[in-house]
Amino acid sequence: MIPALRDKAVTPRYAVYWTPPADHPLWRAGCDWLGRDAERAQVDRPGEGPEALTRAPRRYGFHATLKAPMRLRGAADTHTFITAVATLALRHREFTMPPLQVDRLGDFVALRPTVDLLPAHPLRRLADDCVSSLDEWRAPASEGEVARHMPSGRPDPQRDARVQRWGYPHVFAHWRFHLTLSDSLTSEPERSALTRRATRHFSEALREPLNCGGLSVFVEAEPGADFSLLQRVPLAAVATLP
Repeated sequence: MIPALRDKAVTPRYAVYWTPPADHPLWRAGCDWLGRDAERAQVDRPGEGPEALTRAPRRYGFHATLKAPMRLRGAADTHTFITAVATLALRHREFTMPPLQVDRLGDFVALRPTVDLLPAHPLRRLADDCVSSLDEWRAPASEGEVARHMPSGRPDPQRDARVQRWGYPHVFAHWRFHLTLSDSLTSEPERSALTRRATRHFSEALREPLNCGGLSVFVEAEPGADFSLLQRVPLAAVATLP
């Protein structure tokens, strides 16, 4: 059953994320780090990660972005979008995830693959399909949304063209799989200390085998609200030998 949003007068944003399975230790470790479980919508609690340094990822929930947050076009609604995600998911079979480690991504601390993802990797093909196939349901980005991804002091024509076309700069060859664990940290000592702390926190969960068996549809019910996990959508099952 597809949950209904409470207020049809607001304009929610939807996103397609990768999340660990609900019963995997990595999901629990990520929620504990942020102090928030986006699926259970439980009362916030102090996280293992310093609250002052994890505000943004806490609001978005523990995830890796495949299709960035977007408003829906025209008459499309929750049911329409989840149906489109389910159709896409059935084109992809479950696969083994690459090993992950606590690492840096620019000024952020994040979980990242220990190996580069080649163009043919199933995770990259899944992300590319999410970007291209779900774009027909995306409403054009507002001026404010475009401006957030096109800083005036840092001109980059190719980045700006991606934002104008896809509403988001980090797509296709410019996409880097990661699960954000911190806000932007400009202090190197702060980043180093948080990296060590996160490495200790996630060490046990990262030892467990991990598959990609589905997509997670998240929703921001109204501007500024925390994102919640609306529905998990399974990929096609792995083929078994007779």
